[in-house]
Amino acid sequence: MSVTSLQSSASALSALNTSMDVIAHNLANVNTAGFKASRANFQDLLYQELAQPGIQNANGDERPIGLYVGMGVKVAGTQLNFKQGAPVASDNPLDMMIEGSGFFRVRVQDDQAPGGFAYTRAGQFEVNSDGEVVMANDQGRRLDVGFTIPPNTTISIDTNGRVTAQASQDAEPEELGQIEISTFVNPAGLKQMGENLYAETGASGPPINGEPGTESFGMIRSKFYENSNVDPTTELINLIRTQRAFEMNSNTIRAADEALKSIAQLRR
Repeated sequence: MSVTSLQSSASALSALNTSMDVIAHNLANVNTAGFKASRANFQDLLYQELAQPGIQNANGDERPIGLYVGMGVKVAGTQLNFKQGAPVASDNPLDMMIEGSGFFRVRVQDDQAPGGFAYTRAGQFEVNSDGEVVMANDQGRRLDVGFTIPPNTTISIDTNGRVTAQASQDAEPEELGQIEISTFVNPAGLKQMGENLYAETGASGPPINGEPGTESFGMIRSKFYENSNVDPTTELINLIRTQRAFEMNSNTIRAADEALKSIAQLRR
């Protein structure tokens, strides 16, 4: 009936609207360091079973196909794409990029994430007044390392995350400590917190911490940071496809409305 068409098309408009929101968010963060694009995944809804396949008639012949009418569509979830973004060169030795898999571990409030730790791919860091390495944003989240940066020193970070400080050209470099990174069995299951941060969930599994450049952990590149992995061309194509699908479902609603109008105007 036309009512079913209206319901199916209405569900499609709602799902497509969510998809457009996701695409708009991706495009808005095309220059956000460490940002990972998302996509909306769709799934069909329940079906009305009007005829079951395999039913036999009086002659014993089986019906080869069934008759099902679907009830529409919904957004099943948003899926993160952890493809690596392009490297951006920097003059700041504390700017870091993870080349490969892994996340930087930063401290947050205990009620924000399990254990008081969140995870990020955004590698723009600075030093606060206490010599702590912090994210270069409005919150200044502290990188979880067991050392501070001495004043008036030149900092070097190798690919394995070892940090050294040199007071002058003639002085011997002093090793300050080690930066660890974290990986997850299912990074797509991480909770998006904002601020370029992710939190552990039951779907992601617990963090696996280790030294960069060993086993499955990526290497650290100092004086680089990772740019957003959003592909503007792909996102704009997806936006056009979504817009056209929105228009087609709008036309379906108009057609169903015309059919209902004709039924309402029937006369004996």
